[in-house]
Amino acid sequence: MSRHRTGARSSRRKRGLIRRFGIVFPAAIIAVVAVAGVAVGAKVLAPGSSAFSAVQAIGIVPGSRTMGALETERAQLIAMTTAARTLTVVAKPKLASPAQVAAANTGTTGTTGTTGTTGGTGGGSGIVYVTSTPPDPGSAQSIAYNMLPSFGFSATTFFGCLKEMWNRESGWRYDAENASGAYGIPQALPGSKMASAGADWQTNPATQIKWGLGYIKAIYGDPCKAWAFWQVNHYY
Repeated sequence: MSRHRTGARSSRRKRGLIRRFGIVFPAAIIAVVAVAGVAVGAKVLAPGSSAFSAVQAIGIVPGSRTMGALETERAQLIAMTTAARTLTVVAKPKLASPAQVAAANTGTTGTTGTTGTTGGTGGGSGIVYVTSTPPDPGSAQSIAYNMLPSFGFSATTFFGCLKEMWNRESGWRYDAENASGAYGIPQALPGSKMASAGADWQTNPATQIKWGLGYIKAIYGDPCKAWAFWQVNHYY
């Protein structure tokens, strides 16, 4: 009797375990497989992977407007990159000095001098020498006329050019000043440059003319070359 009861009890226990664990084990296995599948899928479809790119590509229908626009943009980028790699810097442009421009100017025409007639006598390098009579004694023009030979310039040859240029620059006024700060008969910029010719550069026409003739000789060679440059550029 006791064996029968013991055997029946054992059978019921086995059947209970089977009921409980028979469902848990398969469920656990399915859960493990599902987790592993999700992990692998996330790795494969991670941004930057080929699989992820493939998924993106699937969303773009071949032949659509989006695809065509992307292809066009890609071709433009390739062309621009190729062109940029072929660019080379040869050299910076060189600017001619005022003296070089004046020396190269061969098309200067005659101008009206104090004689009231248009014209002049042609000089070397196509420079036109303006004819002029001697200025009134004691004037700023007379000071310049008498100072020209000390700089190696013939007064009768070069005064006409100097007169025309400084007529336009300052009207031969020692206190002429413009908005940019240029000052005096030669319109030195700044006017304090003329201090190298004398401390009285602000009021003495002779000091200003001395500085101006030195500047013209150093930069242009002579007053007529400076005048030729002025006619083209409206400054010297």
